[in-house]
Amino acid sequence: MSALPLSGIKILDLTRVLAGPLSAQMLADLGAEVIKIERPGGGDDARAFGPPYLADPEGKQNNNNSFYLCANRNKKSVTVNIAKPEGQAIIRELAKTADVMMENYKVGDLKRYGLDYETIKQLNPGIIYCSVTGFGQTGPYAPRAGYDAILQAMGGLMSVTGHIDGEPGEGPMKVGPSIVDYMTGMNTSIGILSALYHRDANNGEGQQIDVCLFDTVIASLSHWLQIYLVNGKMPPRRGTWGNGGMPAGVFRCTDGELMLVVGNDGQFQRTCAVLGEPELANDKRFVKNNDRVVHGKEIMAIFAGLFLKKPVAYWLEKLEEAGVPSGPINDFEQVFSDPHVQARGMRVEVDHPYEPNLSLIRNALTFSGTPITDYRAPPLLGADTKDVLATIGYDDAKVEGLKAQGIL
Repeated sequence: MSALPLSGIKILDLTRVLAGPLSAQMLADLGAEVIKIERPGGGDDARAFGPPYLADPEGKQNNNNSFYLCANRNKKSVTVNIAKPEGQAIIRELAKTADVMMENYKVGDLKRYGLDYETIKQLNPGIIYCSVTGFGQTGPYAPRAGYDAILQAMGGLMSVTGHIDGEPGEGPMKVGPSIVDYMTGMNTSIGILSALYHRDANNGEGQQIDVCLFDTVIASLSHWLQIYLVNGKMPPRRGTWGNGGMPAGVFRCTDGELMLVVGNDGQFQRTCAVLGEPELANDKRFVKNNDRVVHGKEIMAIFAGLFLKKPVAYWLEKLEEAGVPSGPINDFEQVFSDPHVQARGMRVEVDHPYEPNLSLIRNALTFSGTPITDYRAPPLLGADTKDVLATIGYDDAKVEGLKAQGIL
């Protein structure tokens, strides 16, 4: 088996909470050595984001909660107090041999500690220094802190998410998971990988990368935002309606709901046949997809009445036979019970000190030549401090002395 794609790459990770840690986790999965720097005592802010926590074998309170566990596997945890000069010296020493340094502090914060890009670049000209923030390194909002929900609101995502106007519960709505954090993490990984390639193809030249949640959410609106740029009009909230082919949305059946997306005219004809109303495909209001978009409320109402006649399983089987995209609306238990999800191995188990068979979500990438097979549990706070600092000349006595001073 070949080495993982990023074997030999060392990443110094000063990010906290979600977007940055998710990116660092992705790079760790791909084989990079990721050294996660955490505050002594408290650690990553995510560790205090609330339950559920893993059960300590001795019944003690701990800081290994789901928020932290989802974004920190395959890393090493080193505790360093960067507010102290001795702690800053440790980070600079580690940065000398790092390929990448990641941070998500407020703009300018690390400069007062001598850990900003310009300082680190003097020690390691080839380093890729990636800054992840809410609003970026420039612009009037640069000093602000930014969390996922705030950026969903400010970036326009909430304005086009929610029930259709006129329906109960209408109004802007947040997407459930921290989707802007996740997308920012993906952009961060892409930026770092691109900069690493550029460096290695251009005589060792490093650079700083500026990634922020605000830019990410705006770019992610894609065709929705392009509608506004083309005609100057706000696209309406569509609830569960689809974004292209029509009809598309959630339909209630006798025992539950399903999601249907009719992507083209041929699929529409076959869906009408499945529903027992083949003549609908010849109705002049619905013949072409553009027609069905114009008459969306009408065709959605007709389909709603037809789907109410049979249970979910019946319709899904018939639609599958007809080659029409549809699916059940699964909760998480149903997701992990799905035979396809099981076949794809989306749940992996790791050996954690508190739980021998801790379940995690596997990396979504699948490689033929360099498969990701090694999943290590998110580390306990400071678990690797002694081993990592030994690589830069700190013996046990020195480490213990720094711990006593609150620096480690």
